[in-house]
Amino acid sequence: MILAVAILLVCQLIGETLARGLGLPVPGPVLGMALLLVGCLLLPGLAARVMPTAQGVLAHLSLLFVPAGVGVISHLDVLGGSGPALLLVLVASTALALVVGVLTFVLVARVTGDEGAQAPEKPLQ
Repeated sequence: MILAVAILLVCQLIGETLARGLGLPVPGPVLGMALLLVGCLLLPGLAARVMPTAQGVLAHLSLLFVPAGVGVISHLDVLGGSGPALLLVLVASTALALVVGVLTFVLVARVTGDEGAQAPEKPLQ
């Protein structure tokens, strides 16, 4: 498990180094994740070694939102003046993301020729 965590952290470190060193507009962890993907594709044993630890981290991903929540609470005075505008932007961006997701799904369904499951002819008992 320690080796798997070290592999994940080294990939993130390399990604951060590349992003900052080359001035790339991509976050370092995203580059690290891409590096890990390439490594897993080239070395299947790497994927087998990292997978249990990665699944454990993903299972507890919600814990990573606690620091963000504390940060928001500690800066409520700063956010107070901008609260209505932030709420409007949050609601609008969520609605826009949902609409774009639906339209993308419909487009992909049309392109692939899969218009969705047919309704059953008889109601289920």
